[in-house]
Amino acid sequence: MPRRHHHHVYVVELSTDVLYEARFKKANPDYIPGKPCVYVGMTGLDPDLRFDKHKAGIQSNRYVEKFGLRLLPELYAVYNPMPYEAACEMEVELGIALREAGYGVWQA
Repeated sequence: MPRRHHHHVYVVELSTDVLYEARFKKANPDYIPGKPCVYVGMTGLDPDLRFDKHKAGIQSNRYVEKFGLRLLPELYAVYNPMPYEAACEMEVELGIALREAGYGVWQA
């Protein structure tokens, strides 16, 4: 019996205060003011649980821990769940697509 797909991509809305972080700003030269700032990630956990771990400082990205506001399932739920390889690719593709749409994007 094939294993159930359990990997997810997820998108966390970040406070626009993240724009004061030089590394974030440098990574987003085409950011359109007013668009959301987001973190795009991939996990074998439920995205809600993964977000809670980020906020608790457990294996967290510092931008999510400090600036994470909420998950944006409208940007990722349609893709989940999926196999590990597909999640790795989708994390990159989703980040590129959001950046091209003017979002401020951070990926680990």
